[in-house]
Amino acid sequence: MQKQLIFACLFTGVYDVNRSETLPNNDYSLIEKWTNSIIALELHGVVFHNSFSPEIEDRFSNEYITFKYVNYDPIYNLSVYRYFVYHNFLLTYQNQIESIFITDITDVEVLNNPFLQPLFINNPGALFCGDEPTTLLNEWMMKHSTHFRNQISEFSTYEEKFTNETLLNCGIVGGNIITMSALINELVQFHEQYNKNNKTAYTGDMGAFNFIVRSKFNKQLFHGNPVNTVFKSYEINNTDCWFRHK
Repeated sequence: MQKQLIFACLFTGVYDVNRSETLPNNDYSLIEKWTNSIIALELHGVVFHNSFSPEIEDRFSNEYITFKYVNYDPIYNLSVYRYFVYHNFLLTYQNQIESIFITDITDVEVLNNPFLQPLFINNPGALFCGDEPTTLLNEWMMKHSTHFRNQISEFSTYEEKFTNETLLNCGIVGGNIITMSALINELVQFHEQYNKNNKTAYTGDMGAFNFIVRSKFNKQLFHGNPVNTVFKSYEINNTDCWFRHK
């Protein structure tokens, strides 16, 4: 087991409410930019998936990329179920791992080895994550979080407190294994308690992530540059950040 890993999930053949589409099964091109960027930097990525054939796994597995088949449980949407996958994996292997990043896979590329960056090395208890060029109080997030606001008494207080803070993006998040295990545990417990009966058009993924990180990890948080390029700005010429997110 490598001590520094980058995790990502690809669940296909299931309708994705964030994309408003169903991704096709067994299409390696969906993750090629992600895997190529990891290979180029000689990092180690783990792809958790529900649809790649043994032939695809055999063809594209190498010393840098490992595939792990998982059964997708539709009780949670695609964006949320990944935390349960990571949680289960870490129950077995976390004692062998020093640091991890978890990322989206179809629209994220690794530009620089995050584990070698002075900011990462000099802040061993920090949580590093992506962000977006907007604040927590925006129309999409307000709608996205309605399901939680109606259940959790302190949710509105948190929204008022962090109204003008930058919106965090859970498509890129990492740190040492202690910090990341704590975060993933918090997310799993939160979704188990508050998100099983979510019948809204929103996954709750971003709402839960911002609530937990701002409430429990804010003092140890680094987000934005240099962790990620500007979200959805397609900064092709930006090679200084750790990750490119669209």
